[in-house]
Amino acid sequence: MKNLKNIFISAIHQNAGKTTLSLGLFKSFQERKIRTTFMKPVGQETVTYEEKSIDKDSYLIGEVYHCKRHIKEMSPVTVGRGYTEKYILNPQKQELQDKINTSFRTLIKNKDAIIVEGTGHAGVGSVIDCSNADVAALLGSKVIIVSQGGIGRSIDEIMLNKALFDMCKVEVLGVIVNKVLPDKLEKIKSIVGKGLERKGIRLLGVIPEIPLLSAPTVDQIRERLNLKVFSGEENIHTRVYDAIVAAMEPYNMIGHLRDGALVITSGDRVDNMLVAVSSYLLKEGKNVKVAGLILTGGLTPGPKIAGLLKDSRIPVLYSEEDTYTIAAAIENLTCKIQKTDKDKILEAHRLIKNYVDVGMILENL
Repeated sequence: MKNLKNIFISAIHQNAGKTTLSLGLFKSFQERKIRTTFMKPVGQETVTYEEKSIDKDSYLIGEVYHCKRHIKEMSPVTVGRGYTEKYILNPQKQELQDKINTSFRTLIKNKDAIIVEGTGHAGVGSVIDCSNADVAALLGSKVIIVSQGGIGRSIDEIMLNKALFDMCKVEVLGVIVNKVLPDKLEKIKSIVGKGLERKGIRLLGVIPEIPLLSAPTVDQIRERLNLKVFSGEENIHTRVYDAIVAAMEPYNMIGHLRDGALVITSGDRVDNMLVAVSSYLLKEGKNVKVAGLILTGGLTPGPKIAGLLKDSRIPVLYSEEDTYTIAAAIENLTCKIQKTDKDKILEAHRLIKNYVDVGMILENL
């Protein structure tokens, strides 16, 4: 363990980009011939693998980097529904810590580095005595905090998180600021870098916001919202970059259409339906291709219109729910990277390679 490169990735809140960083760092380490493994000690979102609940991020890393041999050790503790209540009534701190520690020691055998991914901010997991700060201290990791674009609020939240790591005697290696508007990149790098320097914290990278990374496919939306396929299944893996509620007249709707838009409309609005699913629509001299269509209200068109929809080959889903319920659900939807998202995985590696000082991280481990 003496020369083990041991990194714990935390964040200032959920969905800050920890998994994107884990994917990119893992690949960057591999390219440097560093034998790397991964662990998510406490997981909340799970999949079933070999009759066991495995954290989704551990499963993803295991699939992408072909290291599923120890996947159960990569996800030693999963917190399902009702778990915290049971724990409060019957605490088992030592048992959980032993489980995490045993998995960690198994994973690092014959490895040069381990990437440990936390859950949310520094305090998440405190209810079961396994906060990010607790676990990082237990494993002897150095922490990278992932923040998001902004100046004052970001630094305030970074310092709040650092305080808990300091309390647990965990060294914060540095900060990576993620999801920064491209035109603000240099400003954030300069100002936040100086602000953190004043606090004795390294800025390890500033990563621009990339729409692709937050864009689900039509099929992922179908799965998450339990929708049904009406037609166009052959293109169901098209990416969705925006959602449009088509409750206006067609001539008004045309002005709102753009590439990658998912159009949500009542199943009896044939006029908007036909405008939306035309393969290419002329808009200011450019061709616009929509990502798909959701028909709501439990309504579907008759045979002639259904045939036109099928001929368009654009994916069409339908739901019993009303238009605004579906629109709200999509607005609040967060789709984590999946093993089939090869474009996102490649992008994660590119972003870490181009915008994060991996050399500085390795030097300070």
